[in-house]
Amino acid sequence: MDNNVLADRIEISDYLTTYARAVDTRDWVLYRTLFTADAHIDYESSGGEKGTVDEIITFLDAAMQLFEMTQHLVANQEVTIAGDEATVRAMFYNPMRFAGGAPLVFCGGWYNHKLVRTADGWKSRELVEEAAWNQGLDLS
Repeated sequence: MDNNVLADRIEISDYLTTYARAVDTRDWVLYRTLFTADAHIDYESSGGEKGTVDEIITFLDAAMQLFEMTQHLVANQEVTIAGDEATVRAMFYNPMRFAGGAPLVFCGGWYNHKLVRTADGWKSRELVEEAAWNQGLDLS
């Protein structure tokens, strides 16, 4: 593995950490910077919505008001880089607490990104969340 590939993998790992921070801190300005202008985002498998960056920010801003705490942990990153594009499959674990001090609920799954290298670093042109399990959430 050459130094360029190592640097790309570090940048992509940092990207995933920044993504988690943006969601958990509800920093929608930062969140927007992580995606291309034409990105498609899909949270349907976890009961969410799919759409453009603007549509998803509107959805997340409202949905995250339900929680007083979330903590996205991202691990087990599978990264395939081909020139200026990368596919990423990264596992997530997410404990959350509903507003009002309710007991913690938990969910886990994978984030599937299609990233592109831009002048401003790696950005996602597609994110599909693949929910695998949850404890304490009714997604019906």
